[in-house]
Amino acid sequence: MTESREPERDDRDEPGRSTPPSAGKRAAERAAARARIQQQHTWVDLQVQRAIERGDFEHLPGKGKPIENLGEHHDPDWWVKQLVEREKIAVLPPALQLRKDDAELDAKLDGMSAESEVRREIEDFNARVLRARYTPVDGPPLITQPRDVEATVAGWRERRAARRTALAARQPATEPPPRRRWWRRRR
Repeated sequence: MTESREPERDDRDEPGRSTPPSAGKRAAERAAARARIQQQHTWVDLQVQRAIERGDFEHLPGKGKPIENLGEHHDPDWWVKQLVEREKIAVLPPALQLRKDDAELDAKLDGMSAESEVRREIEDFNARVLRARYTPVDGPPLITQPRDVEATVAGWRERRAARRTALAARQPATEPPPRRRWWRRRR
């Protein structure tokens, strides 16, 4: 007995046939997403209103003051300029930055307590000077010379010894009170 098979038909294409359940679910999800998007502005407004009621906006910087530079001409780099001003960032050409670092190096070294730190800082400074020497010049010429490590460390030692003697001279020359032994403590 042979059975004749009919070709499989796609019932979705027939008129009057309902869409399969998965397609209806997708359509409902799309409709819900569309409704959420349309109602999103009311949700945002509600969140802002609740924050105002809680007082979240009470102590913001600049509250009650006019916005700075509002009526002036448009500057596309306004945000960079405000960042530099707010963070106190100094951007100098490498040659000028190295001059400034060279002038401040002794004061920076005086704040260090270990000779190894001092040597590391001097070697880092010398490496930056040499790196700037072999890169193309941007701005003024580089006139800063590398520091002699041993001479700079010797100067640091002398300044440290002078600070210690000056500090010892200011200290009163009184003897410390005698130490009490643990077995003689008063109760």
